[in-house]
Amino acid sequence: MTFASIRQEWFRRPVREMLAGAVATFALIPEVIAFSFAAGVDPQVGLFASFVIGIVIAFAGGRPAMISAAAGSVALVAAPLVHSHGLPYLLAAGVLAGALQILFGLFRMGVLMRFVSKSVRTGFVNALAILIFSAQVPQVIGGGWITYAVLAAGLALIYMVTRVTTAIPSPLICIVILTAASVVLHLPVRTVADLGRLPDALPLFAWPTVPPTFETLHIIAAPALAIAMVGLLESLMTASVVDDLTDTPSSKNRECTGLGLANIAASLFGGIAGCGMIGQTVSNVKYGGRGRLSTLFAGAFLLILMVALKPWVSQVPVAALVAIMVMVSIDTFDWSSLRTLVAHPKMSSVVMLATVLVTVATSNLALGVTVGVLLSGVFFAFKVAGLLRIETEADLAAKRLTYRVSGQVFFASADIFVDGFDVREAVGKSVLIDVSEAHFWDITAVAALDKVVQRFRAHGIAIEVAGANAASSTLIERLDKAAALGGS
Repeated sequence: MTFASIRQEWFRRPVREMLAGAVATFALIPEVIAFSFAAGVDPQVGLFASFVIGIVIAFAGGRPAMISAAAGSVALVAAPLVHSHGLPYLLAAGVLAGALQILFGLFRMGVLMRFVSKSVRTGFVNALAILIFSAQVPQVIGGGWITYAVLAAGLALIYMVTRVTTAIPSPLICIVILTAASVVLHLPVRTVADLGRLPDALPLFAWPTVPPTFETLHIIAAPALAIAMVGLLESLMTASVVDDLTDTPSSKNRECTGLGLANIAASLFGGIAGCGMIGQTVSNVKYGGRGRLSTLFAGAFLLILMVALKPWVSQVPVAALVAIMVMVSIDTFDWSSLRTLVAHPKMSSVVMLATVLVTVATSNLALGVTVGVLLSGVFFAFKVAGLLRIETEADLAAKRLTYRVSGQVFFASADIFVDGFDVREAVGKSVLIDVSEAHFWDITAVAALDKVVQRFRAHGIAIEVAGANAASSTLIERLDKAAALGGS
């Protein structure tokens, strides 16, 4: 790494980077506490994890400006293990999950993100925006008109202050003004202190107190794998979103190993495993975060708020934090995707909508993205299969029938290929199948070619296959030598 790149990632606009990181920190607090409850652990477990993950990922991660912390997707996977075996086994699973993520990065598996289409990424972002917004509703329902008034005031401050100044991020101004108003006016609203017990000391290093046996490995193996895969998926998707927002590349493999190191460290300091947080990341980027300093400060500032400034933070109205998260959800949603639903190809729109619907319906990001990727693959195969063309040319003088094949022959187009040949029209003629404009991709394609050749031969028709490119010829020879497809 050169000095120029270090300066770009760490020392570019330090004040703006730290302010952006501070906004992300306040956006983290309510979600991390809520996710801790979802996982069945004390809030300080999630808060400690978020601090440690933020510090480690700032140095080890592959995507500058990305915020990682204890996340809801990981909490959903972790909850059954906590309920059945307790927190120590969750911490052990976090260590194992981190090790798996490191291996994932070392084997350069981050390249798999290339198979996630733009439609899936858009659906992922929109689904998360909806989930972020819906998660705020329980925080204000039943709070009375004062709670709604504080929420409205928070949104007004966030969006109106930017018209006056952008020197200080408007969410920070919102927090300060509404907290001061709540304290001075003694407003009867829920505060951060009502969300759960906050940390009162620094996290301590300790190995998970589980027996080092094969039985323990059997208990934590499946949850650890689930935590590792869900965490990687959400982090890599979030990194791709930041790539698009900032028009800069990032190392997906380094992000995998960095997340693994961060999750091991978090688990050894008594915290739950985590991953990239798209809402907080979008907030960080929106308010100027571009380098690693914003990520580092978000983690460090969280510990400062939870320990050194605990009395002050405890008085922050929950409605003020909800206002920030509503803003985050609005900024996260890709509103242009609604306008382009009709303009884009129908299959792309279906993939995007399916990703959104499955993710929102199940609150399972991994499942939603998996469905989107599978649909993208199916639709792509269907489209490519439809491009296969077989043209017939008859030479009556030579009594020769030539079939010219163009396109891709693979499992999805093999039946179309077979159906393109009519034995009846070749009776009394010789046949040439010209595949110089075609490519055979798999064993299903080779079997289809073999089926066509054998069908003609069964009717006593002389047949020749010509023009196969080098790759197709190699595959044909390797998989079907006995068929002698090269001549009549």
